[in-house]
Amino acid sequence: MNDNSDYAVKVKDVDISPNPVVSGKVAKFRIAASTEKVISGGNLKIGVSYYGVPIHSENHDLCKETSCPVTGGDFVLSHEQTLPGFTPPGPYTLKMRLYAKDGSQLTCITFDFKIKRGSTLSES
Repeated sequence: MNDNSDYAVKVKDVDISPNPVVSGKVAKFRIAASTEKVISGGNLKIGVSYYGVPIHSENHDLCKETSCPVTGGDFVLSHEQTLPGFTPPGPYTLKMRLYAKDGSQLTCITFDFKIKRGSTLSES
């Protein structure tokens, strides 16, 4: 995870479950952060790269990823996603940028994760 000390939101930890992520299964991303600023809403922009090539991007309402308003102190951003079964295994990089309602950037973090191929057999 890169240093984000110059931003209003400081990311303390990133937890990915399962780790490595399994294609075709639910992946849970939990990002522990803190701020001294009151955040009443905003936008979360996520970009994913595979071997350095951008392959996916999405936007989320901040208040759907954490409780709003964030009144200062510690908070957690939680996101779940099921990756398609055809997602290739290998190294990925996720870049997350958090913006306030006024468009000001609150944080930017980048972290690496791996995806492994899920079972192609049906589970009973």
